[in-house]
Amino acid sequence: MAAEAPEDRYAGLAPEELLFRGNPMDLDLDDGGDPDPADLKERALAAEDAARSVEGVTNSNGASASASASIFAIATSDGFDGSTRATGYSNSASVVAGEAGAMQRDYAWHSARHAADLEAPQDVGLRAAERAVSRLAPVSVKASTMPVLFEPRVAATLLGHFVAAISAAAIARQSSFLLDALETQVFAPGVVIRDDPFRPRGLRSRAFDGEGLPVKPMNLVSDGVLTTWLAESASARQLGIQPSGHAVRGVSGAPGAGPSNLYFMPGNRSREEMIADVKHGMLITELIGQGVNGVTGDYSRGAAGFLISDGEIGPAVAEITIASNLKQMFKTLEPAGDLRLRRGIDSPTLMVPAMTVASA
Repeated sequence: MAAEAPEDRYAGLAPEELLFRGNPMDLDLDDGGDPDPADLKERALAAEDAARSVEGVTNSNGASASASASIFAIATSDGFDGSTRATGYSNSASVVAGEAGAMQRDYAWHSARHAADLEAPQDVGLRAAERAVSRLAPVSVKASTMPVLFEPRVAATLLGHFVAAISAAAIARQSSFLLDALETQVFAPGVVIRDDPFRPRGLRSRAFDGEGLPVKPMNLVSDGVLTTWLAESASARQLGIQPSGHAVRGVSGAPGAGPSNLYFMPGNRSREEMIADVKHGMLITELIGQGVNGVTGDYSRGAAGFLISDGEIGPAVAEITIASNLKQMFKTLEPAGDLRLRRGIDSPTLMVPAMTVASA
């Protein structure tokens, strides 16, 4: 295969003079645990039992509990070698509420590096059940333009679109809607997007990147201004820039670029204050399908959530479509103050002042 592949003059190891030297930082990613499978089964059953105990829940899609331990090691022929060990634990539950043609389903999950940090299985199950029951008896909405709030578990998807758009590989291919956006105002003033590889016990924490380069906390967006591309060495060479320390890789294949622990910094208003200011809008709790054009930024996705009327969260809404363009969404969105660092990519509630909402 190597003999048949065309030559790639940008491929190669990271610049030797930039390699990380010294002892990797201890990020407390390994709790040394080795749980018994019976304990994991008990945790999964506890989550499911708690979910099924809630009135309105009629069935279960299952619950799970898992534990893992891994070692990531990398060595290069130009002098780098390093390794880190990490453990991981997770718990989830998914249930169905209602009967016949009026059923709704929802889920909850939590993951942590240390078993001691994992949420109680009863809490995971109850949250899944309450979400499913709250979605019963959805109402329809008329097509219009209105404020849309994304709750944290779906708001993080907007960060995913942002990361894809600032990948140096996408910029080199000229396939990003943020192609000419470096050092320009992409988000509203005051918005900060931070990448922190050194978060203790973080799900995406790392002491060095996938090419052996040093990493550091940085603001990818500062006061609304885009400050950097995410570049591994190959794409950096193509663009004529330095790699940014964001190389990620699996056990085979060339490195790509991606963030570590990424999040919107919280805003000044609480979620409740935001909702109180909405006369007629939507709180989105689930997104369905793809519907995002990475070249133009056009955004159209199926969704479900709740109607907001006169500053109050009202009935459930299902089978709707929300649409806009990511450029406009980014420039106008406002983060709320309810950030919780629970995943590798986190967001507070986000409000986009105007999106098109219609029945699917």
